[in-house]
Parts: sequence; C-alpha cells; structure tokens
Amino acid sequence: MAYPAQNPQMSDKSKVVAGLLQIFLGGFGIGRFYTGHVGMGVAQLLTCGGLGIWALIDGIMFLVSDDRTDAQGRLLRS
Repeated sequence: MAYPAQNPQMSDKSKVVAGLLQIFLGGFGIGRFYTGHVGMGVAQLLTCGGLGIWALIDGIMFLVSDDRTDAQGRLLRS
C-alpha cells in the first residue's frame, strides 16, 4: 500500500470512504465534498443526488473504479 508521503500521485482520501459516503449521504453530495469536488457536491445537493439515482451510481463507481481522483487530480487510495 502506497502512502501519500511516499507516492505524491496518490491522494490522502480513500475511495472506499468516498463511495460509502456517496451511497449513504449522496443526496447531500457528501462523497463529492469529501474528495474536494465542491461544484459537483453543490449540484448533487441541489438535486438531492439526482433523486438518489445519481448518488447511488456515483457511489458504486467510487467503489469499483480504480481511476477516480480527488480535486487535485491525484488517484484515490484503496
């Protein structure tokens, strides 16, 4: 497991935490706020996570995808 101090390309944020936040609190955009994507978080907040559908799909994508990034473009750690 690479840590951000050893690998500057890795984020200090976890994709598992982001995915779970997005699944359970995605209607508020919490998973996106956690990763630093404030604009996307506000959009999800205003649309209630796309009536829950957008938030659920986004949360699943966080959990299964290996190329999700934070706001600085660094890969989320597992």
